[in-house]
Amino acid sequence: MNGHLDNKSYVSEFLLLEFSAIREMQILHSLLFLGLYLAIVSENLLIISAVAFDHHLHTPMYFLLMNLAIQDIGAVSATLPKSMVNSLMNTRHISYAGCVAQLFVYAFFTGSDFFLLTVMAYDRYVAICNPLQYEMVMNRTACIKRVAAVWITSFLYGVLHTGGTFATPFCSNAINQFFCEIPQLLTLACSNSYSLEIGVVIMSIILLFSCFVYIVVTYVHIFSAVLKIPSIQGRKKAFSTCLPHLMVFSILCFTASFAYLRPPSNTPSHLDFVLTVMYTIVPPMFNPIIYSMRNKDIKNALSKLLGLRHSSGSFATSTGMYYR
Repeated sequence: MNGHLDNKSYVSEFLLLEFSAIREMQILHSLLFLGLYLAIVSENLLIISAVAFDHHLHTPMYFLLMNLAIQDIGAVSATLPKSMVNSLMNTRHISYAGCVAQLFVYAFFTGSDFFLLTVMAYDRYVAICNPLQYEMVMNRTACIKRVAAVWITSFLYGVLHTGGTFATPFCSNAINQFFCEIPQLLTLACSNSYSLEIGVVIMSIILLFSCFVYIVVTYVHIFSAVLKIPSIQGRKKAFSTCLPHLMVFSILCFTASFAYLRPPSNTPSHLDFVLTVMYTIVPPMFNPIIYSMRNKDIKNALSKLLGLRHSSGSFATSTGMYYR
């Protein structure tokens, strides 16, 4: 079964994008994605292990970082393994149920990334701008409630996208992307019967843009507070930490928005592929480096975990731990 279907009510499987008809290129693609996947999973597993096994890191900020690492592993695990296996096995097939599951898991973890980064921005704001209230505002119970709200909201977010996308019959089964991506699936819908999912997409864009605006405004307040730091070195460390946060989140936000809002194409597009890689692979790869690996406390915890020598020194307080 491939291409367009005569019976729009019958789609038992989909065909994902074939990177190349040349066998050697398929294997190269599989190895490339395998390398990226192992790098992303390894980075994030190190963060999870460091936070879990070092009691010094049992604080709100590191609890949020651990959840971000879990979400990044989930997001790439929803997309890359299937694409790797398909290239290795010289096939393009994914079952209907597999496509539904892949879309839900990806939407769930990607949505949770947006929402958690918003909570993390609030955590930074309180720590830097209202340090005396930090212990009260970001106590253990409040932190757990916020993270639970992120996971619950993300679950509903995934259900809405999955239900809206697969509520329509499909007249074709050839997806011009390496995973079951919503914009590409909508191009397969019969006529214009995907209005429900279009509404969900627009609602999502508004919601995610609101998160982006909130994060930008939050960082403006943080930068204002940082500029009052008397130490030039302290200001440099603060800006070198905050600016990469905003850069990676901006890449995630704008590439995803552009991919979902631009008119869908019925033919494979290099631009579509590049945009998809930008918001599916780049953030999970750089989040651990930007949010954690450059952090002195995380590096010390990883050194102890891996049995390496580490620098001594007391762990940071809630007001200064972001800019080590």
